[in-house]
Amino acid sequence: AAAHPLGVAHTPAHLTQVPAAFLARPLEVRERTGAEICLGSRARASYPFHAFEDGEELALGGVKPRVLHTPGHTPESITLLVFEPGAPVPHAALTGDTLFAGDVGRPDLRAALGWSALDLGRLLYQSIQEKILPLPDATLVYPAHGAGSLCGKNISTERVTTIGAQRQFNYALQPMSEDQFLKIVLADQPEAPAYFTYDAILNSQEHPSLATALEQSLRALSAIELGQLQGQGTIVLDTRPASEFAAAHWPGAINIPLDGAFATWCGTVLQNDAGGRRSLAIIANPGRERESALRLGRIGWDAISGYLKGGMASALDVVSHPRIPAALVPSDAWLLDVRTDNERAHGALAGSTQIPLAQLSARRAELPSGRPIVAYCQSGYRSSIAVSLLQSWGLDATDIEGGYASLSVMPAPVPSPPAPPPPR
Repeated sequence: AAAHPLGVAHTPAHLTQVPAAFLARPLEVRERTGAEICLGSRARASYPFHAFEDGEELALGGVKPRVLHTPGHTPESITLLVFEPGAPVPHAALTGDTLFAGDVGRPDLRAALGWSALDLGRLLYQSIQEKILPLPDATLVYPAHGAGSLCGKNISTERVTTIGAQRQFNYALQPMSEDQFLKIVLADQPEAPAYFTYDAILNSQEHPSLATALEQSLRALSAIELGQLQGQGTIVLDTRPASEFAAAHWPGAINIPLDGAFATWCGTVLQNDAGGRRSLAIIANPGRERESALRLGRIGWDAISGYLKGGMASALDVVSHPRIPAALVPSDAWLLDVRTDNERAHGALAGSTQIPLAQLSARRAELPSGRPIVAYCQSGYRSSIAVSLLQSWGLDATDIEGGYASLSVMPAPVPSPPAPPPPR
């Protein structure tokens, strides 16, 4: 390994899988330090890497990690067991996306790359039964993701757990047949964003570093330049909060606020394919331009033309839409519920039509063109994205302020005072 300026020795870059939810950046570690990239032996990548064999032991300071092949979430998934010096049993397991706190890695994310969910699900069942469950109860578990990740459907907020706790409480580790396991693990998985396949492919290829992408994308644009780019097909992406977007925004801009699941929704609703992505131009609150580009770069979206210098204060033309309380929805409005099936199962506004946000572009033909559309989600974040899409398509749209959750905090009607007793 290359020498570190502080005298610290570099170790290889170990990946427990080739991820799809983000760019893992092992190439940048290699570029900066000269570190070797290491992957499970089933991995396929265009860059050189050391292929870990099952049971291979590594040298890492005073501990000895051991490689376990645990395919299922992906074909090349591995778990790293960490042994303290002289200890016969592992102190900890770095389980990657094989085992989470409360869940296991979903096996349905490689269909576009030739792996069926059933085939990977069977491999995952074998990995759990033969590699994970035999570990001691006291072994600590450090998973790669926590709550909120789309790589599982029931991931806990815990950052560390134990094999014993998971043996007791994790639904996927309970005694069951392979068929039962497949049925329960494959059911009710959240819809995977469109960019997952793109990133999985990109993570297995040589590609520019994030620093290079940021250097190219952080270019200040005048309002005239931004308008010209938009006319040539560039997407104008507004990353400000939904309330600010509603008050005043660039005509035709798509609003995906930074303060939320920004990267996930960018990769879901901004259409792309493996051959390339449409160019973006960013509108952000001054000082947050770099953060916007950085978080896009983390999912491999480096086709960024620049950002509007000075933010919306520099815009030559603005439009707005008043967000409305649920109680004031016009009677002639077409109500659009952009929540998921699970959310809608717990209640919905009467007369609303459900089209989950992830499906909105594909189901555009189902939208009415002659009526105002009022969208809602659970909190107002996704509905703002939906409204910006609808408006960019030339439709009359706004959304419900506070979303469906606002219904539970609406003031209760004041009861009428009791009638006076009749005279005697």
